[in-house]
Amino acid sequence: MRFAICLPTYNERDNLEGVVRTLGSVFESGDLDGRVLVVDDDSPDGTGALADRLAAELSWVDVLHRKRKEGLGPAYLAAFRRVLDEGADLVLEMDADRSHDPRDVPRLVAAAEEADLVIGSRYVAGGGVTNWGPVRRAVSRVGCLYAQAWLALPVRDSTSGFKVFRRAVLERIDLDAIETRGYAFQIETTYRAHRAGFRIAEVPITFADREAGRSKMSRAIVGEAVLRVPALRLAAALGRL
Repeated sequence: MRFAICLPTYNERDNLEGVVRTLGSVFESGDLDGRVLVVDDDSPDGTGALADRLAAELSWVDVLHRKRKEGLGPAYLAAFRRVLDEGADLVLEMDADRSHDPRDVPRLVAAAEEADLVIGSRYVAGGGVTNWGPVRRAVSRVGCLYAQAWLALPVRDSTSGFKVFRRAVLERIDLDAIETRGYAFQIETTYRAHRAGFRIAEVPITFADREAGRSKMSRAIVGEAVLRVPALRLAAALGRL
């Protein structure tokens, strides 16, 4: 089964190469037929040029250049459309900042044999986070509980960005209707999959805070999530999801 890994980047020059090369080692050791698509939103730090160099060297790396920074959601949607057009059966999304361990990829892919959407979860038994302060921990945990309560989601880590989708999920959940730009994109895609009746599984992971570069989290992103979650519930009540 072919799978593609989507790596959205913006100013990740210090992290990208390490992630990509580790993924290559994981592919070889696990005999996995995977490809990596780097999606760069015109990073001013040269991330896009680095991605092109890696693609020229590594046959399993491709690059999608976007003209401007539009947010996580639009970057992932562009990536999803690209890899689906190229025939991917499984689509994996993960961060390019080393927060997600590439060595966890085989476990997530294996879990997709029994599930339609697999979530690398910090908040199930065996999962966790490292190098976060108490405020960051609280924001993350409250965000997940907030989404779980509003949307009746049977998922403990709805904001996770380490996920595997079966092709059928992305073809069903109406990518054109998703307008979320920030981290609420993760909540929305999971909720749409749940509403469509797909099987969801959570696999424990340890999330490590980035060591290089700056987080993209902002008040605007948090605010979007606060508003988007009840909007999703209203849309579902009105039969629009």
